[in-house]
Amino acid sequence: MKKISGNKLLVKALREEGVDTIFGYPGACTIDISDELYKQDYTKVILPRQEVALVHEADAYARSTGKVGVCLVTSGPGATNLVTGLATAYYDSVPLVCFTGQVARHLIGNDAFQEVDIVGITRSITKYGVTVRKREDLGRIIKEAFYIARTGRPGPVLIDLPKDVMGELGSADYPTEVNIRGYKPNTHVHIGQLKRAIKMLSKAKRPLFLAGGGVNIAHANAEFKELVEKTNVPVVTTVMGRGAIPTDHPLYVGNLGMHGAYACNMAVGECDLLFSVGTRFNDRITGKLHSFAPLAQIVHIDIDTAAISKNVQVDVPIVADAKEAITKMLEYVTECDTKKWLDEVGEWKMEHPLQMKKKPIMTPQDIIETINNVFDELIMITDVGQHQMFTAQFIELNEKKRLFMSGGLGTMGYGLPGAIGAKIGNPDTPVISISGDGGMQMNIQELATAVLEELPIICCIFNNSNLGMVRQWQKLFYGKRYSMTCLRSGAACRGKCGEVECPPYTPDFIKLAESYGAKGIRVTKKEEIEPAFREAMKSVKTPIIIEFEIDPEDLVYPMIQPGGTLEEMILDC
Repeated sequence: MKKISGNKLLVKALREEGVDTIFGYPGACTIDISDELYKQDYTKVILPRQEVALVHEADAYARSTGKVGVCLVTSGPGATNLVTGLATAYYDSVPLVCFTGQVARHLIGNDAFQEVDIVGITRSITKYGVTVRKREDLGRIIKEAFYIARTGRPGPVLIDLPKDVMGELGSADYPTEVNIRGYKPNTHVHIGQLKRAIKMLSKAKRPLFLAGGGVNIAHANAEFKELVEKTNVPVVTTVMGRGAIPTDHPLYVGNLGMHGAYACNMAVGECDLLFSVGTRFNDRITGKLHSFAPLAQIVHIDIDTAAISKNVQVDVPIVADAKEAITKMLEYVTECDTKKWLDEVGEWKMEHPLQMKKKPIMTPQDIIETINNVFDELIMITDVGQHQMFTAQFIELNEKKRLFMSGGLGTMGYGLPGAIGAKIGNPDTPVISISGDGGMQMNIQELATAVLEELPIICCIFNNSNLGMVRQWQKLFYGKRYSMTCLRSGAACRGKCGEVECPPYTPDFIKLAESYGAKGIRVTKKEEIEPAFREAMKSVKTPIIIEFEIDPEDLVYPMIQPGGTLEEMILDC
């Protein structure tokens, strides 16, 4: 039987797994893999400018296509640069398979050049990680990696490849089946538990659905919408769950949590049954745990057994895929008597509608509402910060408009590379990223990737000259002591804020965009917003930067202070 090197087998495996795109950055320990990739024409290789951004690109590619995102980096610093992206994907349940180069086996543990124990470093932020020690195990391990990444609760898997193992000759066979002892993801709904939950739903006077990111990950949006309409029960979502049901649906209330709408947080506090699907109840949505949904019985559907009753004790646990559970529910549910409850929720929405104060100058709400009006189809990617929360509050989502962001880890620098990955995976769909001026600079080198890959993404920068979310906390809770948040600060004005003229903002984003070969547009007035987007939409191969000059005093409301309850909302200041 013909034998081939491990490098050749890896490239063959990528084709067998249907990997049409790999995001890679080369180095000494992966140069032979790069050479084999050069010889084939099935898997397209994207060369970003930094591994930190590379993994975000693979992440957004996976989120937006439903495929497994694939990374290839070298050993040492190449591998350690994946850490933040792996954690981002792990918390948000994104399927990734990341291949890292490693020094030859006889050098492992000897502090060799560019040697790190990347499996040990990433053990807590991957579903599975392994160093391939034997050439005969390589095919099986790769096959298992893709299976583990995409099944159960999806997540990142790391495969560490010693250089000598990859150069060794061995079987050319690639497995067609997986049988992992001890890893048997649950694929069936416990009908008894489900019927028990449905009975509670039918008896509830003030039922409320809580949809998390699991609904979107399971692609259960159509089924969930049907469930909501069949039961006539109102819906709140986590930030990651936004889009589980169209945002203009009459039964959709909004996002709950730290920056959730007043009506949502009140509804959670007053409901008598909270029916949750696909969320892990993190602190950003619960506030103080003892006061979360104090009057409610709680049903929790989640694919991850470990997520159930981890943060919030639930009454009816159901371990299942969201789509399968919802589909099965549709066979049994009937309409609930919710007229009085819906009227009450409606009154809360009218009492404190989710909107910013009307101002003569441009606000984030003006920008996002323009996006809503101009684009019929859209993939929206955000960075992390105030702009992210404004987007989550005001963006309209449906089956043609989708939103992706770093939710669990809150990773600044996700926006631009995320837009690149989403556009590569969805070349015919408009892709917009929204970043703050701080987050944009964390991976701004990826403009080169966008230019060279001819990606007409639209990158919006909300520039308020500050690290806005931290500044908001400083204004509300730290006596307006704006420490380390002004991005104009430097040697010329340090310690003299208010006494000397502020230095000019650095960089000039428009000139910087042009230096990369992109196009830049600066917007300072409301009437310039729509023309800027119309102009950006004309681009077919060139990325567009639109810089919006935002008032630093525009804060995200409502807000719950750290350690507060959902009822203790700051509505304005």
